[in-house]
Amino acid sequence: MSRMDMEFSGKVILVTGAATGIGRATAEAFLREGATVGVNHVDQSTQFAGMAEALHDLPGQLIECEADVRDAGAVQSMVDGLVERKGRLDVLVNNAGISQVKPFLETTEDDWDSIINTDLKSVFLCCRAAIPHLLVQGGAIINIASELALSGRARFGPYTAAKGGVISLTRSLAREFAPSIRVNAVAPGPTRTHLLEMEARVPGHKEEMGDIPLGRYAEPEEIAESICFLASSRASYFCGDVISPNGGAVMR
Repeated sequence: MSRMDMEFSGKVILVTGAATGIGRATAEAFLREGATVGVNHVDQSTQFAGMAEALHDLPGQLIECEADVRDAGAVQSMVDGLVERKGRLDVLVNNAGISQVKPFLETTEDDWDSIINTDLKSVFLCCRAAIPHLLVQGGAIINIASELALSGRARFGPYTAAKGGVISLTRSLAREFAPSIRVNAVAPGPTRTHLLEMEARVPGHKEEMGDIPLGRYAEPEEIAESICFLASSRASYFCGDVISPNGGAVMR
């Protein structure tokens, strides 16, 4: 057993955007602790199948939860379906997100709507659907923001706005639903995921390693550790907080 001593055994966790990257690492971390993990994705059944095969020996259970988290009806059906199947919901991790590197004056209304809907509206929709179930268990919500919401960055306007909104929504929900539900956020620094790879292909854009005191990017598993911590009893006095594993790139 791990250092959390199977704390999540018997618990039901929903992780959005969980077929790849930080979401997958988070699902795996909860799975290792014996949880039933709802793995949300859109059009990534192949990735889910590979994930389920690779992790089938772990003590928890994976459940595929395909749904577009930008769609209110799809979100409600996903959450209610998971609860109907497993009888409860203990933790929601809002991880689904997209990014874009583009000069502000070239950013279109469609660009703005796409990022805001995926990165911020989805958090609203998933929280609204999940909170009635979480109130029954006294659960937790962990929203994934970004270090860029704390620092800002040129050519990331819609993304930083969305992630800043995630932080503000986190704090509002924390005040409204404490002590029944603990709501916190994780704001990762540059992490080795497909989003970082996509950004690196944009001409003129580069994450400067020299700006990170620890001298490297995070691995998805390191961010997952922070997420699992906030979901655990070890974070019982965290409420409306934002922890930012970013290698020292942003110091507050």
